[in-house]
Amino acid sequence: MADNKPVTIHILGNEYHVASPEDEVEKLEQAAKALDARMREIKEGGRIMGLEKVAVMAALNLSYELMHGNAMSEEEAQAVDQRIETLQNKIESALAANAQPDLI
Repeated sequence: MADNKPVTIHILGNEYHVASPEDEVEKLEQAAKALDARMREIKEGGRIMGLEKVAVMAALNLSYELMHGNAMSEEEAQAVDQRIETLQNKIESALAANAQPDLI
């Protein structure tokens, strides 16, 4: 059994300290880089603000890909993109509605 090693990863400019088996450090670092790239892509899209919301959207995208495989036709990818955009709009609307003070 491998010993855990402390590892520092960076995601969206934030530093996180995690433990990983020594023989898995490289895979963890690759996963962190991939997640950072995905979150930066979402954030740079300009429609989603806030680290938590960006993280949720990245997690949703990655979960979908894991559940349905990465091999999609262009048409399927466009349908997924459209569905994700619809979900993002709904999330943004719900968050905006909850952020509005009651003016009664």
